[in-house]
Amino acid sequence: MFRRRFIAPASIVAVGLVVVLALAGALAARLLPGSVADVDTDKLAAGAIFAGSYLALAVGKVPGLSIDRAGVALVGAALMVASGALQLDEAYKAIDLDTITLLLGMMIMVANLRLSGFFALVSAWVMRRAHRPTVLLAAVIATSGVFSAFLVNDAMCLVLAPLVLELTIAMGRRPLPYLLAVAMASNVGSTATITGNPQNIMIGSFSQIPYADFARALAPVAFAGLLLTFALIRLVHRSEFIAATTLKTALPDVRTNRFLLWRAVSSTAVMVALFFAGQPPAKVAIVLGGLLLLTRRVKSARIYAEIDWSLLLMFVGLFVIVAGAQHALLTPDVTAAAGRLHLDRVPVLSAVTAVLSNLVSNVPAVLVLKPFVAPLHNRDTAWLVIAMASTLAGNFTVLGSIANLIVVQRAAQQGVAIGFWDYFRVGAPLTLLTLAIGTAWLSR
Repeated sequence: MFRRRFIAPASIVAVGLVVVLALAGALAARLLPGSVADVDTDKLAAGAIFAGSYLALAVGKVPGLSIDRAGVALVGAALMVASGALQLDEAYKAIDLDTITLLLGMMIMVANLRLSGFFALVSAWVMRRAHRPTVLLAAVIATSGVFSAFLVNDAMCLVLAPLVLELTIAMGRRPLPYLLAVAMASNVGSTATITGNPQNIMIGSFSQIPYADFARALAPVAFAGLLLTFALIRLVHRSEFIAATTLKTALPDVRTNRFLLWRAVSSTAVMVALFFAGQPPAKVAIVLGGLLLLTRRVKSARIYAEIDWSLLLMFVGLFVIVAGAQHALLTPDVTAAAGRLHLDRVPVLSAVTAVLSNLVSNVPAVLVLKPFVAPLHNRDTAWLVIAMASTLAGNFTVLGSIANLIVVQRAAQQGVAIGFWDYFRVGAPLTLLTLAIGTAWLSR
């Protein structure tokens, strides 16, 4: 109790200091151009805003305040502009619209698939064919991994977690290993393509690596990772799978809208085909997503309700925060110091990315590393390493990725607890093994 009483006021005071410093930096820059007492006020303010924002993003909240990650990112971006670290027009230019557009288009696509009954239909199909717990585990991993590769893993966890929970309870099985499979397979499977997760979407936009080349480089790592996910979950939870139990359950009534189902599935197939054909992913996703809104059967408001607007807002804020810090803090000395880390070596870059992703989360980690990729000799390989390591590092702990937290939250709503140790004893070895495989593969 004492600790909570201390932490909340301390965090509020810290936030207040960051705000005051940002405003002071803005006033000093106008009233006393240059530096004050040999201290560059712009750099000091930008550093405080950057550090404070990333600390709050890593924790996920500010104790004592009712603000989430999206709010933190927006406030941090606003303070970067207020402090003078970035001008407003520079902040606008810092926002990568390709990333925002692609994410929005993918969310619309997934919303249509869910509302049409597609995922419930897939769930029923699995139930009809999974006659053994081991087969059910394999089916859950394959479904989560493959769909996450193309349809953004966070969205797939939102859809699949409640379906798998309902399915396992109906079959009389322990939900825990199957829910772990949803989260871990979604992270691993999303490694395979540009549209697998938010950080890959950003990397695709930054690097301009063709969709097919990206998949050719990382799909083998994802496939090996899914096999490892199956093996480790089955090993750690062997009591669930050791008996030759035959699964029997009454199939639920699946309601689908055939017209919407046909439209959503065919649009998704066309979208993936165009991705591999070399068309710009953001353009393809938003055009097809927009066309899916042209229907009399589902109100647009139902589609909008499925979109994670807070995630889009967080991305906008992060782009501005990082641009402000880069503008104010990225000096030649800092660049030279980063060069001495030998980030051009695949194992080093993989390790740095994995550690940073677990400290501040994968999306902020990618943005922090972005300025240090440009000077590297082989930038495409560097971006592939960052995509691989930042994604696979998300399996290390239950806090490692948003996908994990979505599954934990959905499970808790149904009274199923996934503790830190429940996740860690599978996730930690899985992370280390998949990172080793990915690093070896990209070092060839």
